[in-house]
Amino acid sequence: MLEFARVSSLFVVTAVAEIVGCYLPWLVLTQGRPAWLLVPAALSLALFAWLLTLHPSAAGRTYAAYGGVYVVVALLWLWRVDGVTPTRWDLIGGGVALAGMALIALQPGAGAR
Repeated sequence: MLEFARVSSLFVVTAVAEIVGCYLPWLVLTQGRPAWLLVPAALSLALFAWLLTLHPSAAGRTYAAYGGVYVVVALLWLWRVDGVTPTRWDLIGGGVALAGMALIALQPGAGAR
């Protein structure tokens, strides 16, 4: 269970790196923010790619399981950064996504490459 907590935490950090890497260019392109924000965006996306390599499972399984965590982190971003309260449908969808992640990540032998 400790390994699952470690991998889940790594997924959360990975998701934040990806969202920041995409959010900053969105600010530049849609909100007229300064172009220098593209530099930390690129660094964040590079960090995201590197973080994906730290996961113990095969790449495809890692990406599939990561998707569930990404959905939930994106909903948290919606709430905390965008200031939009998630609907009950958002929360149900996030729960389904996390359940899918758990099925993939917790299967017997999931750490095998």
